[in-house]
Amino acid sequence: MGRGKIEIRRIDNSTSRQVTFSKRRKGLIKKAKELTILCDAEVGLVIFSSTGKLYEYSNTSMKSVIERYNTSKEEHQQLMNPNSEAKFWQREAEVLRQQLQTLQENHRQMMGEQLYGLSVKNLQDLENQLELSLRGIRMKKEQILTEEIRDLNRKGSIIHQQNMELYKKVYGSSEMAATSRDAFNPYGFHTNEEPQELIQLQLSQPEQDTYETSGSASK
Repeated sequence: MGRGKIEIRRIDNSTSRQVTFSKRRKGLIKKAKELTILCDAEVGLVIFSSTGKLYEYSNTSMKSVIERYNTSKEEHQQLMNPNSEAKFWQREAEVLRQQLQTLQENHRQMMGEQLYGLSVKNLQDLENQLELSLRGIRMKKEQILTEEIRDLNRKGSIIHQQNMELYKKVYGSSEMAATSRDAFNPYGFHTNEEPQELIQLQLSQPEQDTYETSGSASK
């Protein structure tokens, strides 16, 4: 037979109450651990016994859970209040406006504009940042060109192989090749017996410009 339904009410016997508290507390903590693992949830559990003893469980830290709870509660209360909600979105709009202004200023400085007020260190940092960006752009461009050259070489190799097969089918042996060339070359111009060889493309590296200092130039 199945277990009968237990009435949920306060247990009068102190010993039974303590035993039930211990069992239910362990089961509750076990369920909390399973919830964190199965659902990737952040859980904070706080239990006070009838004697005032504290039991707690948290998969991260109880302090971070409480701080997150307080922050979420404040945001929820602000959203429930129309005036607080308007102030909240005003602050968000102001933050986004400042971020946009900062991005626009950085963009103008990247373009070499509005450099007044910058120190030598700031200009040096800006120059280093631009050099890093240019290096990344050149590497990406070289990668794309290398891939295109590799693709062209692959297509050229396929076409060259097809030409070789077609050449063998048309001319066959060397005697037939000579007869065919004489037939198609009545003026006696010399042609090669083999088709043109495949040309492999390569990406050449840019030459480094050398700059002489004023001292070496004077020497």
